[in-house]
Amino acid sequence: MKIAVEGCMHGELDIVYDTLRKLEEAEGVKIDLLLCCGDFQAVRNENDLQCVNVPQKYRTMNSFWKYYSGEAVAPYPTIFIGGNHEASNYLWELYYGGWAAPNIYFLGFAGVVKFGNIRIGGLSGIYNKYHYHLGHYERPPYNEDTIRSVYHVRHYDVLKLMHLKEPLDVFLSHDWPLGITEYGNWQKLISVKKHFEEEVNNRTLGSKPAAELLNKLKPPYWFSGHLHCKFPAIIQHGNNGPTTKFLALDKCIPGRNFLQVIDIPSNPGPYEIQYDEEWLAITRKFSSVFPLARTRFTMRDEQLDTQEDRQWVRSKLNTRGAKPFDFVQTAPSFNPSNTISKHSMTVCCRNPQTESFLQLLELPYLLDSSNSEGHYLKKSNSEGFGRNESSSQPGNTLDDEDIELPDEDEDALEDDE
Repeated sequence: MKIAVEGCMHGELDIVYDTLRKLEEAEGVKIDLLLCCGDFQAVRNENDLQCVNVPQKYRTMNSFWKYYSGEAVAPYPTIFIGGNHEASNYLWELYYGGWAAPNIYFLGFAGVVKFGNIRIGGLSGIYNKYHYHLGHYERPPYNEDTIRSVYHVRHYDVLKLMHLKEPLDVFLSHDWPLGITEYGNWQKLISVKKHFEEEVNNRTLGSKPAAELLNKLKPPYWFSGHLHCKFPAIIQHGNNGPTTKFLALDKCIPGRNFLQVIDIPSNPGPYEIQYDEEWLAITRKFSSVFPLARTRFTMRDEQLDTQEDRQWVRSKLNTRGAKPFDFVQTAPSFNPSNTISKHSMTVCCRNPQTESFLQLLELPYLLDSSNSEGHYLKKSNSEGFGRNESSSQPGNTLDDEDIELPDEDEDALEDDE
């Protein structure tokens, strides 16, 4: 199976797809799948554009809307994760994953799917220690704070990924795992990106949760974006353990290293994206403690038994099948013939894909819920976690002044030199 990997899309789907077509013609190969490591920018219209945390001069529609509206069709199955420049309102509709457009699949804030017999996992967003242990409290319309914090990685999503036991083939993250530069040519990296030198030397470049996942999951391939440069590394897990081939890629700009094609042994096609049984079992297990308030969420660091949920999910998938629910438009698409921009207040929208997914798993819809008192929505012991299995400690609700918000380590949108 030939898989193309792209760094940061920034809404330039036309350019990436055209590049892959030319590559196929020049090399005489067929690309089976495209993976994108974040900053995908699934912007459907002007309202979505206001939910993207970028300077005003970068708020342009680009080309995703064509694929959302049906004017264009993605020529390759495409799977992406979120970064720190996204239409966060739209991705929140698809928190558990789903079709952002026909043939373009969002992996969710955290998720695992199968493509043929290849198992692909991913974690959306970037790490920020000030929000890591909070719940998903942000809802559109966003203010100057929540438009940034909404894409910060949460412990809850990482904890679900840490419960994976079956091996993955590929993992995607937007920011790099902490310490990854020690396994590659960091001297060359800081010669090109001189402002990375202090963080590399102090071992502060990258995401601590991503590093923990890398150490736990040990996938053969791990791909990232975010820092707008190409950086390969090979991680040997223990003396005789498996190896992970890591590759960070650039953003979609001519002359930059934003694409790589890898060949992974697989069963013969045709291939299609399907739900992953183990991931659905984990999703079902953890739904009872889904943190939705701006309060501290903690759980004991232990592996929970998902075997009963696994058997339940297997029965459901055997009956229904593992194909994701069909794409549904939930907002009007951008119309370039309209010369007058139309803005309205962005509000939470229930995506029929998400509703169907939760109905399949017999779970409540919580994405438009919030709890200002700082308590978590939690099932009784018989429905979810028992007292001896785990604990969540809501603590006190945090106000803005309780959290120090430094200047965020953004990925340098203006590094086009």
